[in-house]
Amino acid sequence: MIVDPERSYDLIGDVHGCAHTLVRLLDLLGYRQHGGVWRHPRRQVIFLGDIIDRGPRIREALHLVHDMVDAGQAHCIMGNHEFNALGWFTPAPPDSGRTFVRDHTPRYAKLLEQTFEQFEHYPDEWRAFREWFLQLPLYLESERFRVVHACWDNRVIDQLRERLQDGRLDPAFLAEAAYPDRFAAKALDRLLRGTDMPLPAGVTLTSAEGFTRSFFRTKFWEENPQTYGDVVFQPDGLPEQAARLPLSDSQKSRLFLYGPDDPLLFVGHYWRSGTPAPIRPNLACLDYSAVMYGKLVAYRLDREPLLDPAKFVWVEVEQ
Repeated sequence: MIVDPERSYDLIGDVHGCAHTLVRLLDLLGYRQHGGVWRHPRRQVIFLGDIIDRGPRIREALHLVHDMVDAGQAHCIMGNHEFNALGWFTPAPPDSGRTFVRDHTPRYAKLLEQTFEQFEHYPDEWRAFREWFLQLPLYLESERFRVVHACWDNRVIDQLRERLQDGRLDPAFLAEAAYPDRFAAKALDRLLRGTDMPLPAGVTLTSAEGFTRSFFRTKFWEENPQTYGDVVFQPDGLPEQAARLPLSDSQKSRLFLYGPDDPLLFVGHYWRSGTPAPIRPNLACLDYSAVMYGKLVAYRLDREPLLDPAKFVWVEVEQ
């Protein structure tokens, strides 16, 4: 979906049900509530997905974001958590070997648990929000900046432009995502979850949520990586011994690169910490772990050709 290249935008990272924190951030950014909708006289918000799950006020956050989008005050793209919710309720084709597009495993049940609980007494609302999720584009773009939840891959997005109208899922594409080896599943995984690499043999990682993995998330902008540690990009780093291991030529060849001369790119997803700042002059991650008592972060985009560290704005999440 094309966005107005002349417009000024406030891009906001993963909300994850932190509705009160979102209100504080919008107020700090100069938005005011009129007619039940948060508005700014000259700017719009772009939400980077993952409005649902984990947090204490998921229903309130969804209403706030939906109403801003519906009133033309914001855009919102799809995050992996919105896709998980869609996939959980979407029956899989009979020959896929699955019952639903998103398997009902303990992992996904835990990720969606808070959302299910908070909508328990509002089934019609929850059904309507899932229908709205299908309208969320997977990406936004103009000639000077791009927005995607986890990773921008030109090869994938070029194909999506041919398959999807305005980058939005349709029922056929959603059903195709039930097949792990087909384009739909691979494309959604790349855009909504990013890039990853298998861990060295015998090494596993356990996340803060208790999930054990045999792979790790990788950078997609490192131009000359030499070791595993050079490409890791996740809150829980690699064990020191694994981080020092050299990458093989084959591993290096499979790494994806978003180039330094590509348009500005904004992503969420990655649970960063510390002081919000550009990763590179044309790349920013705006997910700073709000739901884990981190920061809810925005970037105030105007006409600058490169990211300005002074234009990151955030509020600390109060316990």
